[in-house]
Amino acid sequence: MANFDGRKKEVIAIIGGGISGLLACKYCISKGFDPIVFESESSIGGVWTKTIGSTKLQTPKPVYQFSDFPWPDSVTQVFPDQQMVLEYIESYARHFDLFTHIHFNSKVLNLNFEDGGSGDGEWNLWGGKGKWNVTVQDTRTISPQIQTYQVDFVVVCVGRFSRVPNMPEFPQNKGPEAFEGEVIHSMDYSKMDSSTATNFVKGKQVAVVGFQKSGMDIAMECSTVNGVERPCTVLIRTPHWNLPDYFPWGLNLGYLFLNRFSELMVHKPGEGFLLSLLATILSPLRWAFSKYLESYIKHKHQLAKHGMVPEHSFLNELSSCSVSLVPEGFYERVEEGSIKLVKKAESFGFSKEGIVLEGHATEPIKSDLVILATGFNGLDNLKHIFQSKNYQEFIAGSDDSAAVPLYRECIHPRIPQLAIIGFSESVSNLHTSEIRCRWLGELLDGKFMLPSIKVMEKDIAEWDKYKKRYSYRKYYRRSCIGALHIWYNDQLCKDMGWNPKRKKGLWAEWFEPYGPMDYIG
Repeated sequence: MANFDGRKKEVIAIIGGGISGLLACKYCISKGFDPIVFESESSIGGVWTKTIGSTKLQTPKPVYQFSDFPWPDSVTQVFPDQQMVLEYIESYARHFDLFTHIHFNSKVLNLNFEDGGSGDGEWNLWGGKGKWNVTVQDTRTISPQIQTYQVDFVVVCVGRFSRVPNMPEFPQNKGPEAFEGEVIHSMDYSKMDSSTATNFVKGKQVAVVGFQKSGMDIAMECSTVNGVERPCTVLIRTPHWNLPDYFPWGLNLGYLFLNRFSELMVHKPGEGFLLSLLATILSPLRWAFSKYLESYIKHKHQLAKHGMVPEHSFLNELSSCSVSLVPEGFYERVEEGSIKLVKKAESFGFSKEGIVLEGHATEPIKSDLVILATGFNGLDNLKHIFQSKNYQEFIAGSDDSAAVPLYRECIHPRIPQLAIIGFSESVSNLHTSEIRCRWLGELLDGKFMLPSIKVMEKDIAEWDKYKKRYSYRKYYRRSCIGALHIWYNDQLCKDMGWNPKRKKGLWAEWFEPYGPMDYIG
């Protein structure tokens, strides 16, 4: 790779001031580098700065924290809200003096690699001798100023959930233009402050398209404002195993799915014969664990009554990183009638009055406002940051690949001197981003070398096969390591020369849940 030889004169650019960007900055500094962070907004925090006010953490607080900066004692909630999370992130940045490295209102327009003789992907070892040109626009001025920075290494931390909304495809002549009401994406709703959002939906017949976290949160806010007089309709294509809490039938969820023993039941990338045999033998237990949790969710939410029992298993849901925590009181609102659940067809369109379900001989769902909680096209956002068409194609991967082809979910074997952090998901994205940034810091510091491109691509193919095997088919491209986060962390630990076994005692090692604090030091 590039000659990061410990003299720390190389220039490192980090794109994005969210969780991953801050972690990348912190661990580059810890290795003696002086990184530049380009953040397009005027503040840090990434998605947490543009999140619906009522949103809370999706994982318990102990699972979502920095290993060297625990939550303050003043935060007593198990699931802190948006403002608490943002304050925690800002405190972390102040504590490690990260603000001095951040260029705010600096939007990166594109990245262009100037080859120093390595060729455009035609080499055997990852790295190179070139430079990256980072074209940055200052968004504070009426006439935007554009400047190009030349750097030795780039860390891309743009994430999956920002900038480019995922818009549904509509039947011909049945797009939003046919609708007399208003259509917005949840991204636009999330940008509003609480009072603005309240006034925006007040007195309107609102329909929300989507049944994951943002869709449920928006529906809750609309039902609070408008009540049963103007119920919020939620259109659902795919029912999900959304959690009521983390204690199914009184047992901590971590003991079922987030420890080493639970991962023995899953076929792992590069596992070898013995582990493969063990996963096959334990498959009935894996099925039983999944059914145990599904029975709890069905009971708590009365899914059968509402026609919302998913066709896939909870393990599929976890392996796709599509599990959400249901807002408190959501199904009580469904019972009282202020939220209506409608399982929709694969496609839908618009008429003058509202939403038309394709293939259903029903009246349109009359609406004044439709909010599309249909997610983001993170891949499109990621690949178009590269000026090179070759690099765009490398990022997109082949049509039959499960996800962005990244070694250790960080490095593309054919894009030199660059890492991508925060695009691949897990059960706790902060925890996963932190260990990846520690891994990257050790790599840049020369503590280990990457294998050949051929070996990296073989490893990527193994992970691709795993993702296709366990992820729910509609979400297999989400680059999720949710059901194998310990196995994944083990690989990073071994690369860095750490002992991957982090617990004290045999029982704890195999049966206690793993979390951020297991990787201190």
